[in-house]
Amino acid sequence: MHLPKAELHLHIEGTLEPELAFELAARNAVVLPYSTTEELRRAYLFDDLQSFLDLYYALMAVLCTEDDFDRLADAYLARAAAQGVRHAEIFFDPQAHTARGVGIGTVVEGLSRALDRSEERHGISTQLIMCFLRDQSAESALETLDAAKPYLHRISAVGLDSAEVGHPPSKFREVYEAAEALGLRKVAHAGEEGPPAYIWEALDILGVERVDHGLRAMEDPALVERLVRDRVPLTLCPLSNVRLRAIDILEQHPLRDMMEAGLLVTVNSDDPAYFGGYVGDTFYAVHEALGLGQEQLRELARNSFLAAFLDHDEERRAAYLAEVDAYVF
Repeated sequence: MHLPKAELHLHIEGTLEPELAFELAARNAVVLPYSTTEELRRAYLFDDLQSFLDLYYALMAVLCTEDDFDRLADAYLARAAAQGVRHAEIFFDPQAHTARGVGIGTVVEGLSRALDRSEERHGISTQLIMCFLRDQSAESALETLDAAKPYLHRISAVGLDSAEVGHPPSKFREVYEAAEALGLRKVAHAGEEGPPAYIWEALDILGVERVDHGLRAMEDPALVERLVRDRVPLTLCPLSNVRLRAIDILEQHPLRDMMEAGLLVTVNSDDPAYFGGYVGDTFYAVHEALGLGQEQLRELARNSFLAAFLDHDEERRAAYLAEVDAYVF
């Protein structure tokens, strides 16, 4: 679906398509435990978040050089542009790379090469969000933030991702306070597999401006009231929720109910190479499964630009919103 939109919940490592994985593996002499792209694609079937993460981290072994990260990001931006994305705020996981000997500078500079030419090549404005792995220690997150200081001119915000259950946001209070002191914006995954209490913690302890996922917010009426009152955006990922068994079928997704409750929700692709579709595909899927009409889809697209970190450029935000309003289905 080519409706103009922003993508605010996208893990760049999760855009690694099997074909590119084999290309980079050959370039970097990395042996993958799969013989063909078809065999690898069949492995993209998951029982839960952890089984996905196991494969996700294993395939990162093919990402070794600045050129690899440039290639990865440029491939995503080309696909995103073809599906109507006009602005993308892209997550990356430095700890997953530094743990295997790839420096944070290699990651940031490689991604930035693609992002720097994105507007000219793809018509997409971009920002970069550095995520901390919540199943690692808070001390590791602080070390990562410290290592990122030479590259903060490239980074707009910090986030929190990976295995959620048992790793509440409050674990990362200190690192989020340090990030705020450095002038970084703040988001965090919460309420995907974890309970609504994790969303409260992300808001009240970490001080996030957006909640990534927030799928389980509807279980807590007081939380819904808070999110509506404060206009806190939720970056939902419906195809991801189905593939990771957070919900059984897309027709059961609470997206429509969340919209009717007045929540500022957006639709995103999360890890599209693994979850069966990029953001335009996701828009079409929720349109079909939930019976969303044109104006509801337009609302989701408008929400994506309203939730974007474009405060420094309100003219750009207004121009994007005008594109949404003028779009003819």
